[in-house]
Amino acid sequence: MAKLSQFFLLPVAIAQQLFIHNLSRSHWHWGLNEGKRLKARGKSSLLLIRAFRLSPFAFWLIVLVSVVTLAWTLVPNTAQARNAPTETQSIKPYLDRVTERVSEYELDNGMNFIILEKQDRESNAPTISFVTYADVGSANESAGKTGSAHYLEHLAFKGTKRIGTTDYSQEKPLLERLDELFVQMQAAKAANRQGELAPLEEKFAQLQEEASEYVVPNEYGQIVREAGGVDLNAATSADYTVYFYSFPANKLELWESLESERFLEPVFREFYKEKQVILEERRLRTENSAIGKMMEAFLETAYQEHPYGRPVIGYTEDLLEMRREEIREFFETYYVPGNLTMAVVGDVDPEQVKQQAEAYFGRYEEDSAPPKVTEVEPRQQKTREVTVEFPAQPLYLEGYHRPSINHPDHVVYDIISRVLSGGRTSRLYQSLVQEKQVALTAEGISSFPGNKFPNLVLFYALTAPNGTIEEVATALGGEIERIKAEPVSIQELERVKRQARADLLRTLDSNQGVAQLLAEYDAKTGSWQNVFKELEAIASVTADDVQRVAQATFNSDNRTVGRLTPGSEGDAETRGSGDAGKK
Repeated sequence: MAKLSQFFLLPVAIAQQLFIHNLSRSHWHWGLNEGKRLKARGKSSLLLIRAFRLSPFAFWLIVLVSVVTLAWTLVPNTAQARNAPTETQSIKPYLDRVTERVSEYELDNGMNFIILEKQDRESNAPTISFVTYADVGSANESAGKTGSAHYLEHLAFKGTKRIGTTDYSQEKPLLERLDELFVQMQAAKAANRQGELAPLEEKFAQLQEEASEYVVPNEYGQIVREAGGVDLNAATSADYTVYFYSFPANKLELWESLESERFLEPVFREFYKEKQVILEERRLRTENSAIGKMMEAFLETAYQEHPYGRPVIGYTEDLLEMRREEIREFFETYYVPGNLTMAVVGDVDPEQVKQQAEAYFGRYEEDSAPPKVTEVEPRQQKTREVTVEFPAQPLYLEGYHRPSINHPDHVVYDIISRVLSGGRTSRLYQSLVQEKQVALTAEGISSFPGNKFPNLVLFYALTAPNGTIEEVATALGGEIERIKAEPVSIQELERVKRQARADLLRTLDSNQGVAQLLAEYDAKTGSWQNVFKELEAIASVTADDVQRVAQATFNSDNRTVGRLTPGSEGDAETRGSGDAGKK
């Protein structure tokens, strides 16, 4: 039964390494994320606060592809986007209608708004989906400060000077005193002055209790829920942090007010309590998880310089040392207007969004652009390998370095990934699972752990009960060599192209999905219009493109291999080659 459970949960566990949502907060957690809600208090003109709605498209796409692999025989693969055209219809008129309704607006302070008027004629309750896209993820963190972006995402739901507190003037000095005591406690621990530590810890616990008396738990989320908001959540990845939710269409101004205040004057209250929540999340997802340990070790091995080699959730030692003022500095550096994109999609008047954006978000002062990621991963010279021993079903991984989303061959990599690992009809599934029966599942991810920077195309397979890692590696290697040596057939190429187009069109049919994509592509590629241009790029991929890119990429000196092998109960060991290690 344990092996069967791992079979079904493997795609989700691997996808969790792409996005860290606030799993450890109970009430708003939907699988991985958390949200909290705010409540407007005081004068009726008080600027409300903000909260957003994003669809972690890439995360659930990976999960969807993997789950379909398991369920294909039960559910026919005939789903179509509700309002999208069929395969026999031209999609250009459909796309033209969508793009004509997109408007873009930039405030004087540099904050960008992307607005899509998209009415749902089938619904009696028109809604609007909101995404706040912060162009900062774990890749922007400094060595020794890992986990900052994810930590900040947690704290963004704690409220402001008016939300989440009964009296901020009384709460503030207690928060500042807690910061002082934490520094003193860390100094006492470092110097091994145990006699000083005990009374400091006692005083710290007492002050935490006093500060908690002023906290109104989850008030931000409560405001959203009482106003009819749904799906309040957030996610942190290597590339970005997103905040999202949906409101009834008549609550646009409430969102403008809430979201603008949330990042205008946030209060990072309950900082030290939240640290324990995050540490427990890391224990659950990484230290006590076979897949979590494997993926962390794999990325540390694949990347020697670039911060993609660091975990989104951060290292335990960095989290333990994290101070509130350091998160404040991270926030002030990266949550500047020019680094934020707001996507608003649904039954909305673009002119109204613009007018209210000036009033609410126009309060942000223009600030200097945050520093760019400057680390460049050196060209790999030989195969790197890492083995993790953990009591679990054996797992085999292969990753190959590839260029970023802005490279002309970006879509070709997606097509290659689909040919090899895109569902039940893919080559890896047919070969490893059905024919050779050496694996329970065989999947792939075209961009891991992000795509803003050069990344990895990843393949992984869970061994069958009677199979071995060596057999899986040999079978997977055979399919890699085949796609290099033989041009993909026209029929196979057209099938995966249809899959790619259908997946993108389904996302465009969802307010939440299209809001996420518009904001993400605008931040990563320079224009939201590249979402729609990707459909044209998919159509233009040829069999020669697939073979050319496969031959350039799938070479032993560009390969990183990971092996998860069973260990004894309570045993977890990592061994590697290729100078793997924390950065």
